[in-house]
Amino acid sequence: MAKIVSPKKEFVNSPDQKSPLWRLVFFGTPDFADIILQALLKNPSYELVAVVTAPDHPKNRGQQIVPSPVKITAQNQSIKILQPERIKGDGKFAQELKSLEADVFLTAAYGQILPQEILAIPRFGCLNVHGSLLPKYRGPSPINAVILNGEKKTGVSIILMNTKMDAGPIILKKEIAIAPQETAQTLHDKLADLGAAAALESLDLWLTAKNLPDEIVAPLRLEEQDESKATYTKILTKQDGQIDWGKDAVFVERQLRAFYPWPGSFSKVADKTFKIISADVLGTTDKKTGEIFLAANRLAVACGQGALLINQIQPEGKRVLTGQEFINGYGRLIGMVFE
Repeated sequence: MAKIVSPKKEFVNSPDQKSPLWRLVFFGTPDFADIILQALLKNPSYELVAVVTAPDHPKNRGQQIVPSPVKITAQNQSIKILQPERIKGDGKFAQELKSLEADVFLTAAYGQILPQEILAIPRFGCLNVHGSLLPKYRGPSPINAVILNGEKKTGVSIILMNTKMDAGPIILKKEIAIAPQETAQTLHDKLADLGAAAALESLDLWLTAKNLPDEIVAPLRLEEQDESKATYTKILTKQDGQIDWGKDAVFVERQLRAFYPWPGSFSKVADKTFKIISADVLGTTDKKTGEIFLAANRLAVACGQGALLINQIQPEGKRVLTGQEFINGYGRLIGMVFE
């Protein structure tokens, strides 16, 4: 059974009576983090004294320099923005954080692990919003992984951070079911909203626990993670989206949803690349693995076991087509085999 740890006394002080707001620094980069940041900005209990986000990087085919969603929101709200390239060993960055005199740090999909010298700065510690039910699916791509692996439920975990990836004790978990046709995009949006609510609830409990009666504080018991149950996800690359038609149709269909919209799921035939957007599972077929064929006049592709009925498919550089539009425009490929 997981070890239960009570909050440390130094983490449960009240804010100074002359300053009704908790001073908070937010670390985050993509849309997931931005949704949580916007929820914080609507809460009058917190003063966002700074955000820390990834440096601006080239994006898309034009390699245009694009700021992160978190940076855009911070700019619109005139919040101080810090963008260190690498926070570990950056003494100047650490000193700047100290000068902010923050009560707490909150992180969500920031992109770097906070070293001990950063974790030690805020008076009441560093909390993290993670998009899985820890300890399962630690790391950078838990949303994709739960769909790919056919999980029936997932959620968010709020942890008190330590120097290991997503390994700190758990303050709070919130759970949701994964819908049958869930994509990484739809699940991302649900978990970001859930994460925002869970973060605010956790911060409120964590920062005010000393002044609450025991029956209210009772839920705030830090649960040490069971390391024997920990699993890890990877940083996804474009190449991860290449479809292995030798897999069974159920797995490939999950891949389509797990990797939508990025990195996408693609395959080649006749030197042309096609992205498969959505499909339904067809139980059995006698076709060759990867063969494009018609099943009751619907576009289909054979897998190692079963086949996929293709609902949407996108030729490289062109618009998304229905299965029927593909048959009309690319009928010459029927009978050929995806690589």
